[in-house]
Amino acid sequence: MALLERVATLLRANLNDMIDRAEDPLKMMNQVILDMENQLLQVKTQVAIAVADHHLLERKKQENLARESDWMRKAEMSLERGDEDLARAAIERALPCREMAASFSEQVEDQRVQVETLKATLQKLDAKLAEARTQAELLKAQARRARAANRAADVQITQLKGLGRAKEKIDLELALGQAKTELLIGDGVDEKFAAMEKQDRVEKLLAELKSKKQTVQPKLNAAPDVTPQPVRTNT
Repeated sequence: MALLERVATLLRANLNDMIDRAEDPLKMMNQVILDMENQLLQVKTQVAIAVADHHLLERKKQENLARESDWMRKAEMSLERGDEDLARAAIERALPCREMAASFSEQVEDQRVQVETLKATLQKLDAKLAEARTQAELLKAQARRARAANRAADVQITQLKGLGRAKEKIDLELALGQAKTELLIGDGVDEKFAAMEKQDRVEKLLAELKSKKQTVQPKLNAAPDVTPQPVRTNT
């Protein structure tokens, strides 16, 4: 039966391997579940038909057994009345009923096996479908966790970017402040050196003035020479 072959293929499927190989596992599982649900519906229909056929064959079997029993009863009644020909005729009518009952009995047994096979397949497919649905729910949960993790990562990245921009701004402000400070410090140093050089010139000029003053002062304070000069006479 083509249906049972298709179902057998689904039952043999390794869902974990299918998930590992699938590019989109959740989409693949949803398709598998859809296929299983479709096959499950068909198997249920076949089970119902098989059970109905089994009841029909059983009824046909019982009807032929009842006809056989009725003709054999008539054969016995004919023998009791001493009419062997009529008894023989009744037996001839009973034999086909017996053969038909035996044939239906075989069909009933075959149909019983078919019903049991379909019911077992239905149970296995139902269990496989439950497994597939569980796998799909797990995949959905994983997808939700992945989306939540991605959102959290995006938030963290945004925050880190914001912190990075803030840090860059702070670093820039610090650099500017340091540059300004260095400029101010540099200007002060130049001024200090200039003041020192000016002071040195002032001190040097002052020292020169002092030196000149010390040289002139002794000359001003020196006494005049009053030693008497000898008188020269003309000879």
